[in-house]
Amino acid sequence: MMSRRVNAVSPSATLRISEAAKRFRREGKPVIDMSVGEPDFPTPSFIIEAAYRAMKEGKVFYTPSRGIPELLEAISEKLREENGVDFAPENIITTPGAKYAIFEAIMSTIDEGEEVILLDPSWVTYEACVLMAGGRVVWVPHSEDFTDAPVEEYITQKTKMIIFNSPSNPLGVVYPNSFLKKLRDIAVDKDLLVMSDEVYEKIIFEGEHKSIASLDGMLERTILINGLSKTYSMTGWRLGYAAAREEIIKAMAKIQSHSVSHPASFVQYAAVEAIKGDQSFLKSMVDEFRTRRDMLMEGLDKLGIKYAPPKGAFYMFMDVRQDSMEFCQNFLEKEYVATTPGAAFGKGYNTWVRVSYATSRENIREMVVRLERFLQ
Repeated sequence: MMSRRVNAVSPSATLRISEAAKRFRREGKPVIDMSVGEPDFPTPSFIIEAAYRAMKEGKVFYTPSRGIPELLEAISEKLREENGVDFAPENIITTPGAKYAIFEAIMSTIDEGEEVILLDPSWVTYEACVLMAGGRVVWVPHSEDFTDAPVEEYITQKTKMIIFNSPSNPLGVVYPNSFLKKLRDIAVDKDLLVMSDEVYEKIIFEGEHKSIASLDGMLERTILINGLSKTYSMTGWRLGYAAAREEIIKAMAKIQSHSVSHPASFVQYAAVEAIKGDQSFLKSMVDEFRTRRDMLMEGLDKLGIKYAPPKGAFYMFMDVRQDSMEFCQNFLEKEYVATTPGAAFGKGYNTWVRVSYATSRENIREMVVRLERFLQ
C-alpha cells in the first residue's frame, strides 16, 4: 500500500535514538542525550520579543509563499555583506527549517536515475531526499584527514549535483579553500549544480567560513542552504532558507505553495530581527562550544579514541572500533548515554559514532567517565 518514495528511505536514526533516550528519561534513568544536534542555549530574548510583538500586532495570517519582503531583503543583505554573494530577494525562498529547503531543492532539480555526489560520511537527510526524488546517491570517501575527497573520480554522465556541508555534520570539519576551489572547477567543467549547506557557518573554532557561491562562475550553479536553528538556537521555530538562480527558486516555491504554504508568519518577523539585530551573543556561544570541544577531545585522547578534526559545528565523530549500531544501542541501555551510529551517515564508517557536545560541561565529563567504564 505504501509508495516507492516512502519505501526507499529508512526512519531517521538520530531521532530513533533520541526517542529511546527520552523513554529512559521518563522512566527516571540518568540519561545523557548526546545524539541530537540542538544547541542547549536559549533563543536570544530580543528574538522572542520580536515574535511576541508581531503576534500582538496581528501579524498572524498568511504571507507570500516565499516569505515576507522584509525577510527576503534581510537575507539578501546578509548574504551580500557576510558571504560575498549577490543573491537578490527574488533568488531567495524561506522555508519551515533548512531541512525543508533541502527537500524542496532536491525535488525541484533531481529526476529519476540522476546521480548526486555525497561525501562519505554526510548528514543523513541528504540521501533520503535524493532517494525520494528517484535519484541515485554516489558516495565519495574522504581522505584520511577528512579535508579532501576524490570527487573528480566519481563523476559520470548521469551526475547532476554535488552536496556538501561545511562545517560538516557529522565530522565537524571545516573544508579548506583548496577543496572548495576543486569542487568549483569540477562543477564548471562538468556543468553541475552544487548544494552548499552552510547552516553551521557561525560555529567555527579554527579556519573561516567561505561560501562556494562566492567563487567565480558559481553563483548560478550553487544552491545555498542556511537557517536560524543553529546560529540563533531556534530549532523549534523552523525557519530556513535557500538562495539560488531564479528558476530553481520558482520551482521550490511551487512545491511550497502546494504543501506547507510558508513558514509561520510571526516567526518570519522575528527572523528579520535575528538577522539584523545585535550579534554579540554569538561569541560567548562559540567560546562555550570550543571549551566543550576541548574537554571532549582531552577525554577521548586519554582513552586512545580516534576522531575527525572538529574545527566547527558541535559534533565529534569518533571511531569506537566496533559495530556502531550495536555500540549505540548497548551504550544507551547500559550507561544511559545516547549517541548516533556512524552507519547512518554513509557507507564507510560503520565503526564510527557521532557525539553532539551541545550539552553541559558536567554532562561531557560524566559521559567520558561512563564511556571509559563501558569500554572496559
